[in-house]
Amino acid sequence: MTPELQAALATSDGWDVPHAGVVVTRADGTTAAHGTTDLVLPIASVAKPLTAAAVLGTVATGALDLDEPAGPTAADGATLRHLLAHAAGLGFEAGDRTMEPGRRRTYSNWAYEAAAEHAAARTGRPFAELLHAHVLEPLGMTATVLEGSPAWGVRSTVTDLARFAAALLAPGPLPAAVHAWLTTPAFPELDGVLPGFGRQRPNGWTLGLEVRGTKDPHWSGSRLSPRAVGHFGRSGSLVWADADAGVALATLSGRDFDDWARTGWPVLNDAVLDALSG
Repeated sequence: MTPELQAALATSDGWDVPHAGVVVTRADGTTAAHGTTDLVLPIASVAKPLTAAAVLGTVATGALDLDEPAGPTAADGATLRHLLAHAAGLGFEAGDRTMEPGRRRTYSNWAYEAAAEHAAARTGRPFAELLHAHVLEPLGMTATVLEGSPAWGVRSTVTDLARFAAALLAPGPLPAAVHAWLTTPAFPELDGVLPGFGRQRPNGWTLGLEVRGTKDPHWSGSRLSPRAVGHFGRSGSLVWADADAGVALATLSGRDFDDWARTGWPVLNDAVLDALSG
C-alpha cells in the first residue's frame, strides 16, 4: 500500500464510530485494508444489492423473467424489474401508500421484500438458499448471513462486502447478465428522494444499486464518475464500484448513519481516488 493510499484510508480514523473498517479493491484484484474489517456487523440496506443479485441470478437461470408481473401493485402493471428498481409504486414499508408503477422512484423496503418473496415462491426455494447459491457462495462471502428481512436484515464484514463491490467492476465473479443488470440504469428518467440526501432529479438506479449521475448533495464526494454505482445503509454501511476508475470500496462502522457519514464518506472517497490516480 502506498503512503498516499494509507493516508486516505486513515481518514476513517476520524469518524466518531466504534468499528470503522475500509477495504479498497482495484480492477487488477489488489486490495488495501484499514481498521476493523473482519467483525460481523449489521449492514442494513446494503442487503438490498445482495438481494437484487440473488434475484437476478435466479432470472439468469431462466426460472424468473424480469418483466413478469410481481408484487402488490402487479395488477397495476408492476413487474419484477419495477420492484428491483424502486419503481413499483410501493411505499417504504409493507402497507404504506402505493401509486401507479413507473411514475416515481420510491425507495422501498417493501419492494425488496416482495421481490425476494416472489423469487422464493416461483422457485420453491427459501430466499436464503437463493442468496447463498447466487451470491454468497460464488463470491466467497463466508461470514455473511441473512437474519431477517432481505431488504435490511443481513450481517456481514467489510472483507465480505468488498468481495461483492469488486464483483461490480467487471463480469466474471457474477454472470455477465447479472453484472449488466446491477450496473446499467433502469427507468433512468425517474425523479425521487434519496434517503438522507433529499430529492434528486433524476434519481438514477440500476436493478439494485444507486447510480452516481450528477446528484447533489451526495455521499460519494466529487471524484466518482457518473457511471459509478453504490448503496449505503442506515447502520453506517457503504459499498461502491467505479468501473471507469477501476476501484471498488466497502466500509462498515457500527454506528447509524448521521452527519459523521455525510461528511466523512465524501472525504474518504475523494482521498482514495486521489491516491490511486496520483
